[in-house]
Amino acid sequence: MTWIAILACAAGCYGLKLAGLSVPARVLESRLVQRIADLLPVALLAALIGVQVFATGDSSDQTLAIDARLAGLGAAAVALLLRAPFLVVVLVSALTAALLRLL
Repeated sequence: MTWIAILACAAGCYGLKLAGLSVPARVLESRLVQRIADLLPVALLAALIGVQVFATGDSSDQTLAIDARLAGLGAAAVALLLRAPFLVVVLVSALTAALLRLL
């Protein structure tokens, strides 16, 4: 049964890749398609950050949580506003969350 699932996923991935390669160039050069392709990663990243910061529990029973992760996100936002390098932003966020959890 596992091999059937693996082969089905492999076929699906191949089909998705083939579908992407068969899209005409004029469609891909459309301003609307380019704008969506530019904004989609930002929206997905924001959704992932929201789930990781505000949700607690396992996937079947998630609840809203306001804890040190939110303070870490706020510290990261401040570091980004101050134009800090990415590694500094990550360190500031992690240190803020860790110190609040320690308290």
